[in-house]
Amino acid sequence: MSQFRLNRAEFLRGLGASAALAVAPGAWASARPARTGAIHTDRAEWHLGPFLRSATTPVLKPDPNAVFDDPMHKRPDAWMSAHTFNPASVVRDGKMVVLFRAEDRPDEKMIGFHTSRLGYASSDDGLHFTYRPTPVLYPDKDDQQHAEWDGGCEDPRLCEGPDGTYYVTYTQWNHDRTRLGIASSRDLIHWQKHGSAFAGTAFENLSTKSAAIIQRIDGGRMKAALINGAYWMVFGEGLIHIARSTDLIHWSPVVLPNGEPMVLMAARPSLFDSELPEVGPPPLVTERGIVMLYNGKNSENDAYRDRSIGPGAYSGGQALLDLRDPTKLLARSTVPFIKPELPWEKSGQYQAGTTFLEGLSYFKGRFYLYYGTADTYVGVAVAPAPAWVTRSAAER
Repeated sequence: MSQFRLNRAEFLRGLGASAALAVAPGAWASARPARTGAIHTDRAEWHLGPFLRSATTPVLKPDPNAVFDDPMHKRPDAWMSAHTFNPASVVRDGKMVVLFRAEDRPDEKMIGFHTSRLGYASSDDGLHFTYRPTPVLYPDKDDQQHAEWDGGCEDPRLCEGPDGTYYVTYTQWNHDRTRLGIASSRDLIHWQKHGSAFAGTAFENLSTKSAAIIQRIDGGRMKAALINGAYWMVFGEGLIHIARSTDLIHWSPVVLPNGEPMVLMAARPSLFDSELPEVGPPPLVTERGIVMLYNGKNSENDAYRDRSIGPGAYSGGQALLDLRDPTKLLARSTVPFIKPELPWEKSGQYQAGTTFLEGLSYFKGRFYLYYGTADTYVGVAVAPAPAWVTRSAAER
C-alpha cells in the first residue's frame, strides 16, 4: 500500500499554525507539532461525558484457577493468575464483549516480563462479566512467534468492520521490542493473525504500540468509519501518529515530506500528559468532530509534572480531530476527565496508579468506558450518549 504524504503547502501551513501557537500568550507548542495549532481547553461542548464509575470494585480480576494448555511450553499454564487489565470492548448480539490482557506468573515482579494473552469476557449489562476459561489470542507456534514469544499479546483495541468482521489491534512483545499487530475474526473467539499492521511499508517493524481505529455509530453499534474513502487509525505511545487503510488490515502511516510519521500529539509540560500521551479507545465520529479519548502519563519530574496528580500516574484526556481531515488536531483538554482515585486504581502492579482507557462502546443508549487500573484490574465508567453523537451515522 502506498504511503499517504502531506504535500509541501499543507506542511508549511502546519508549521505556520504551530509557530503562531508557540508565540501566543500562555500557549505551548510541542517541539514536534501536529499539522495545526490546537486549542487547549479544560472543558468544551465537544467533550464526551460526564463519565461516572458504575462499579466501586473491579469488574474483572485475576483467577488462578483458569488454566489452559500452553502450546509454547507444552504444559498447563495459569494464564490469568497474576493480572487482568487493559480491556477492549465491542457489542455483539446484544451483549458487551471485552477482550482483556491477562498475565501469568504472579511471582514475577518485573512489569513487562510476564507472558500476556488476551482473554474473552461477556456481559448482559456491561457490569457483570463471565469469562471464557481459556485465552482467545496468545503466542503460538505460528508465523508470529518471533514477534510474540515470550512477551505475548498486549493491550487490545477492537473494531467492527462494515461486513461484520471484527478487527483487533494489539501489541506484539517478544521481550526485545514491541510491534503493532492486527488480527481478524468473525466471532471474537477464533482469530486470524495478520502480522504487523504496517506490513509492506517502511514501518513494518516500527517499535510502537497502542492503536485504535476511528469509528462511528451505525445501526446502534460502533463500526469503522470511512472518511474520504479510507479508514483511519491513531497509534503510538509518547508521540501519537495516524495511519490510513482501505481494508482495515494493511495500514500506512501518514508521513511528512522527510519520510517521518506525522506527529498528531506530543507531551505538554505541567499538564497531566507531561511525560507522554498514548492512544486510548477508538476515536468516535460525531457532529462536532472526531472525539478522541486518550491516555496521559504525568511526568515524575516535579519541574514538569501536573502537581495535582501523582507523579507517573496515567489519567484520561480528550482531543478533537477534524471531521473531514483526521490528520488535523483541533483541540485538546488541559485537565483529565478521569484519573486514579479509588484504592485499586492507585495501587497494584504499577504503583503510581492508572485509569488506562482502552475500551469504548455504545450500549443500551449509553457509553461504557473500560479501563485498566494499576496494570492489575479492569474498571468501568458510564456516560450519557447525546444526540450530537448518535446522529453521526452518515459516511463521511
